[in-house]
Amino acid sequence: MNLKHRLNLSTLIVIGLFSSQLAAQSLQQAIQKTIDENPSIQSAKSERSAVENEIDQAKSGYFPTIDIAAGIGWEQSTNPTTRARGDGTVSYGREETSIRLKQMIFDGLATPSEVNRQQARTNSKAYTVFGQSEIIGLNAVEAYINVLRREELLTLAKENLSIHQKTNKQILLRSQRGIGKRADAEQSSGRLALAEKNTLSEIGNLKDANTAFLKIIGELPFELQAISAPATALPASLDEAIEQAVANHPILKSANADIDSAFAQHDTAKAAYLPRLDFEASASHNVDMDGIRGKNEDALAMLRLKYNIFNGGKDLARRKQTAKLINQAKNIRDNTYRQVVESMRLSWVAYQTIKSQMTFFKLHRDASIKSNAAYQKQFNIGQRSLLDLLDSANEMFVAKSAYTNAKYDEIFAQYRILTSKGALNSFLKIKLPEEANTL
Repeated sequence: MNLKHRLNLSTLIVIGLFSSQLAAQSLQQAIQKTIDENPSIQSAKSERSAVENEIDQAKSGYFPTIDIAAGIGWEQSTNPTTRARGDGTVSYGREETSIRLKQMIFDGLATPSEVNRQQARTNSKAYTVFGQSEIIGLNAVEAYINVLRREELLTLAKENLSIHQKTNKQILLRSQRGIGKRADAEQSSGRLALAEKNTLSEIGNLKDANTAFLKIIGELPFELQAISAPATALPASLDEAIEQAVANHPILKSANADIDSAFAQHDTAKAAYLPRLDFEASASHNVDMDGIRGKNEDALAMLRLKYNIFNGGKDLARRKQTAKLINQAKNIRDNTYRQVVESMRLSWVAYQTIKSQMTFFKLHRDASIKSNAAYQKQFNIGQRSLLDLLDSANEMFVAKSAYTNAKYDEIFAQYRILTSKGALNSFLKIKLPEEANTL
């Protein structure tokens, strides 16, 4: 055995040992990795967390504020006191220290309304994370299916190429022996070239599918496991499918949460029409203030009521604005409802269409296989022409490819229905981010 063969053998052994340590990748594993690492979902998670922090900002209105102030410097004063004692203008070093506590007692329900608004916004963003996980999960399913599809189509293309190579070899032998026609040999070579082109095309298609897989899932596919159809999880009818979609779709729930947020914002705008009551306590220690030497200390505890009578129409305009925002949120919800229903109807029709065609795809495939086998036997005994045999082989290849495409289209259509009702990840037992949970 020469050195080149030894190196090739060693390389194959190393690759074989390395590959044996890697487990085949399942659909669930691929989607879980996607959900955990996909940038779009990470962005939605960050937005949800950011909005949740605004709840704590709104709740701060329930708690007191404490301010401390201190200052030291120079002051020049002239006032009735300094003039009365005959000093006129005086200059002293001035010192100031103070502490002030303010506790809201009633603010027209602005604080609880703002808390409710931010909670509703947080829930809306949580449903957005949920919805993004469903959409990205379906994209991962599609990428996974397309790799399996292209691998199988490449196998069929190689099988078709092998048939054409074998047939071409037979034709060339016949031509060399003077039995076959030269035109048959040329026609066979042309069909062989087409089969080679088809194989190269499928190799390119598989590489494209691998690239799409890498984009969505974050790594190249490795020994993907066969995928099963989720037929048992599908609704029994279109009406049931639409009912489940309307009840469970996360994007529709997000739109409903936005309506709650708009109502809470409208309630916040009402606070301007009500009085505000605060408790205030403060103490100060000042030295040499306003031209008077010595300490000046104060302490107080008071209830302060504020009630705005007129604000230039600003509060009324704000109320009208928030009322319009409620209508806008409702209109968005209604449009989302239509989109959810449309998505489910399209998904359902696509599934039912391909499902009804599967029997005919299978019959065509099986018939073309039997036909090609019969044509091969008949060609060998001179009952069929080369053109008949090559047409039969090509039809078999087309029928097998069509069946393969239809098979994976049907599986994807079923997963699409699950996504249209917000149940894809739950069916696959995918763990969603904590940010997908509502308050």
